[in-house]
Amino acid sequence: MTVGDVTPFLKVDGLSKRYGAFTALDRIDLEIGRGEFVCFLGPSGCGKTTVLRLIAGLDRQDEGRIEIGSRDVSSAPPAERDFGIVFQSYALFPNLTVGDNVAYGLVNRRMPKARVAARVAELLALVGLPDQRGKYPVQLSGGQQQRVALARALATSPSLLLLDEPLSALDAKVRTRLREEIRLLQKRLGITTIMVTHDQEEALAMADRVVVMNRGRIEQVGTPEDIYRQPASAFVADFIGAMTFLDATVGGPCQIRVGSVDLVCEDGRGFIPDSPVRLGFRPEEIRVGNVRATDVNAIEVRVRSLEFLGSFYRARLEPSRDLGGSLVADLSANLHGDLAIAEGQYLYVSLPPAALRAFPVASRP
Repeated sequence: MTVGDVTPFLKVDGLSKRYGAFTALDRIDLEIGRGEFVCFLGPSGCGKTTVLRLIAGLDRQDEGRIEIGSRDVSSAPPAERDFGIVFQSYALFPNLTVGDNVAYGLVNRRMPKARVAARVAELLALVGLPDQRGKYPVQLSGGQQQRVALARALATSPSLLLLDEPLSALDAKVRTRLREEIRLLQKRLGITTIMVTHDQEEALAMADRVVVMNRGRIEQVGTPEDIYRQPASAFVADFIGAMTFLDATVGGPCQIRVGSVDLVCEDGRGFIPDSPVRLGFRPEEIRVGNVRATDVNAIEVRVRSLEFLGSFYRARLEPSRDLGGSLVADLSANLHGDLAIAEGQYLYVSLPPAALRAFPVASRP
């Protein structure tokens, strides 16, 4: 789903936030469609949590406008913004049972007891905790507590769900399972959801679109596939997945010179001949096996080291010709076994022209 398919449900224009001399957000513009799942991704201090807090009304922006459901909420208090929120720390009331935690917002709205009880039962079943109603938070695992926090956020049927790094306090296996459950639940309910995370795997696995942020600005907005395969800057390329960078010079149309080697590169981006660029490519895109010296962008390398990483091997390759740096290639376990690749071995690899990306020198990761 993209915003182009529907009228934007949430819209921010020129959103800025400063803390003294520090600019946390610098004129952010973004539109999110109804029912869309959007992840804000970036390193610590990039501004992603600040955006979430401004949308929720927990902090006030210095400049800019926020609309939710075509309604200007720029100056509205949190209670008038119709959202549910889940924090990293669960933020459950330790003195209340699971059922009372989920019911908290409903009770404050003075909903009849019978309806509250029915709604709590419905939500606990929805998050897979139908038998935990009478327990206290301390009696639950971290994953169970986060499910309770999610049920509480959904209790009042908000139009917007905000998730502030909800999985970062959990161990790896619980995180993977819970992210799948959250995504399935979000699709089932059709609720517009914004999640803040610094975990690229979470963002790629869960989001309809990813907003990559850096230093208070948006670097790129796109589907997970677009962000990974067509990064708009060296920062995005380096932050999402692994990327090898080499200093290079534009030689002409579809030509890049790296050290003493001329390569065919389909990513021209309108660079002027002889201009310096940063050439980037991903480890899994290097072609290994059945490569001949006469193939396009073939390079002879020596296998300097092999690192076993379970489902694949990461090979560090030393080029026989000057490239200004070494290469990193990821080999599937099957390919490694079929080719019997070993440290110290010489072989040819190829850098596919379509896999090479050129970035301005100023756009260093």
